[in-house]
Amino acid sequence: MIYRTGKEWKAAPHKRVALFGMSGLGKTFLSSMLRETGDWFHYSVDYRIGTRYMGERITDNFKRHAMQVPLLRELLMSDSVYIASNITFENLAPLSTYLGKPGDPARGGLDFGEYMKRQDQHRAAEIAAMLDGGHFIERAQDIYGYDHFICDTSGSVCEVVDPGDPRDPVLEAMENRMLMVWIKGSDEHTAELVRRFDRAPKPMYYQPEFLRAAWKEYTADHPAPVNPDAFIRWTYARALAHRQPRYATMAQRGITVTAEEVAAVRNASDFTELVARAIDRKE
Repeated sequence: MIYRTGKEWKAAPHKRVALFGMSGLGKTFLSSMLRETGDWFHYSVDYRIGTRYMGERITDNFKRHAMQVPLLRELLMSDSVYIASNITFENLAPLSTYLGKPGDPARGGLDFGEYMKRQDQHRAAEIAAMLDGGHFIERAQDIYGYDHFICDTSGSVCEVVDPGDPRDPVLEAMENRMLMVWIKGSDEHTAELVRRFDRAPKPMYYQPEFLRAAWKEYTADHPAPVNPDAFIRWTYARALAHRQPRYATMAQRGITVTAEEVAAVRNASDFTELVARAIDRKE
């Protein structure tokens, strides 16, 4: 690890951290809190995916739907209206909407082949966005004068790397430049995330092999047309169970903090102390 002891971490003039774990456990909460101090640069991987790498595809998808409305078609064809994505750190709906859900088109679903194509696009984009982290560390300091850097990774980062490969290029880039911090949730947190997802299911990225197996199993018991929301609800809890050991393996390259510990953080000093304790706890 780039900080060997809690004391070394606290004394470091440049603190560089990558947070990873399930969505909803505090990655963006911590990142936003630190950004608001004015001392930390917040690098959101999902925002980078949705702007730099998927932005054109997202906007084209909006236009594709708009072209089905005669008035909007006329205005688009005459360059009379402008359609763009308004993605933010806190609102990633344009990216989720583009990823979509497989199933019955009458209920907003995508053909499974098109769905997998978009999943592959997201995978390539996420890998590229993760590898951009080193560039943004240098950019944040050189241009804006930020001494500290926090990388707010996507919940699917464990799906685009090989956690057990010591030479995985994305993980190598992360651990060589940043302290990897796993925010670990409890069984109660997992259950709450499942309940929250059940109330408002949203598209997400899955590992291709996992997704194909899930689709095959689900469609064997649920004949077409597949309800898109029903499928992703059914898949979500299985995805969390699939991801947990992958996160745990990644955490061997860094440190682990619990979601309860994160919830108790109120300011940058609390965060610094939490990380210091976790480093020394690992030793």
